[in-house]
Amino acid sequence: MSRIGRLPVAVPAGVTVEIAENNKVTVKGPKGTLEKELPAEMEIKQEGDQIIVTRPNDLKKMKSLHGLTRTLVNNMVVGVTDGYQKVLEVNGVGYRAAKSGNKLTLSLGYSHPVEMTDPEGVETVMEGQNKIIVKGIDKEKVGQYAAEIRDKRRPEPYKGKGIKYADEVIRRKVGKTGKK
Repeated sequence: MSRIGRLPVAVPAGVTVEIAENNKVTVKGPKGTLEKELPAEMEIKQEGDQIIVTRPNDLKKMKSLHGLTRTLVNNMVVGVTDGYQKVLEVNGVGYRAAKSGNKLTLSLGYSHPVEMTDPEGVETVMEGQNKIIVKGIDKEKVGQYAAEIRDKRRPEPYKGKGIKYADEVIRRKVGKTGKK
């Protein structure tokens, strides 16, 4: 059995989970509502305040879908209760970020400022001029948008300039040395 797939998903108070046909799962909670269509082969049951995911057989594909389905359900439950957030840091001389309305403006040493609009269900919050916090209830959207922001100027290994995750470690390299 899949170690992760076997674990039941605990549903906290104030969260309702509805499982429609075709494994369309809707999770409502204090922070909002999430809806996702999960693999139809898996059997998702609600027993009291727990959700249990079972697989029909032990084929390789079913084994891999088992853990995935359980994790997706869990991520939805955690999302509507606590939400998700990713912290990005802007490092470099003259590199800065600014927020106006739902537009994020990044000055990253290009000839033009880079403008990004927050996607639906994701919000960016500025902390100072060089800390961007991406918040939302959908883990996938939060991670995707944070990755898109980081892609505008990835951290480079010599001076460490660019946009990096707060918990990311950049492998530094030694620059060129003069000829003797």
